[in-house]
Amino acid sequence: MKVIKATTLFDGSTESRDQYIAFDDEIRYIGKKKPEGELIAEGIVTPAIVDGHSHIGMDRAGEPMYEGEANEKMDSIYPLVRAIDSIYMDDHAFTESVESGVLYSTVLPGSGNPIGGKAALIKNFAGNTRDAFIKEIGIKAALGYNPRSTVEWKGKRPSTRMGAVALLRENFSKAVKAKKLIDKKKKLPEEMEPLTEVFMDILSGKYKLMIHLHKEDDLYIAIQLAREFGFKFVVNHGLDISRTLPFEDLKKLNIPLIYGPLDSHPYKVELKHESWRNCEYVMKSGVKFGMMSDHPVILQRNMFYTMRHFLRFGMSKAEAISHVTSITADIIGAEGIGSVKKGYKSSLIVWTGDPFNLSSYPSMVIGEGRILVEQ
Repeated sequence: MKVIKATTLFDGSTESRDQYIAFDDEIRYIGKKKPEGELIAEGIVTPAIVDGHSHIGMDRAGEPMYEGEANEKMDSIYPLVRAIDSIYMDDHAFTESVESGVLYSTVLPGSGNPIGGKAALIKNFAGNTRDAFIKEIGIKAALGYNPRSTVEWKGKRPSTRMGAVALLRENFSKAVKAKKLIDKKKKLPEEMEPLTEVFMDILSGKYKLMIHLHKEDDLYIAIQLAREFGFKFVVNHGLDISRTLPFEDLKKLNIPLIYGPLDSHPYKVELKHESWRNCEYVMKSGVKFGMMSDHPVILQRNMFYTMRHFLRFGMSKAEAISHVTSITADIIGAEGIGSVKKGYKSSLIVWTGDPFNLSSYPSMVIGEGRILVEQ
């Protein structure tokens, strides 16, 4: 087994000193006593970073925008689309992400459609999508400006926010009626149309919705739809929300948040209240939240540094690290990653110094037992 000495260990929830970590593909031992094995590194150790929302591999570095594949334009409601089918692992951004310790990405279709398709959790360090794919973690939905800005695309298109909501309500209503017919044995499950079947899977809890929204009013629309039809969802973004109450409501309803991308330019009207200062409202509310890059909106390699805003409002370093590792992994339903714990995948970062110091960088990045980067 390989061994690392953590002078400081941020394990994804707590902070401790002088811990030895022994591992192969999984972490086998953590403790004060040095175990048998080859000592390969020493320094401050954190889990590998988990990105809760990105388009890496779909909108690719060094390629023109018209070759991007984040949005399928053939129809506005098409949950059969799978993000994994449009990812190229030779995207140069993966190399820089891995060098920065970002080893896992949630890759979603874009927000140009009310229903964009299935999101994929992948390993950034794999050579192809067969080896990269871990699981589907939900279905992308979108409210607000984006889905009403694509009227020139093909298919049935909303021009207003209420139109986008109506399309969602129409398809959920079809799924509810289909379920009743099956329950009454008037229809067989195999008679259902594929799109209706996916909406039935959302209602049954097989898939959660990852709902893109920025503004407070769109948040409450999402909450109302969930109450009406009984599905589970995760808020993605929420950047325009500039007071504590909406985040408190999410906490009360046990609805998690994938927040960000911080440090991006507010390039549209629905982001007019976007500010790093809104981090304080997220913190004060107690809502369960992870973080995103929304790559390429901000480069995935830089997402860790957006946590400095939370430190400014009094968050501890250990807690800040948890929001880009263990908590994000928990929200998206990723098992065995995001923490330095016995039995978890040995995906670790060894830092040259304090991770929040601008002069520090990963001296070693380990992905599921393999040394990926040594610098």
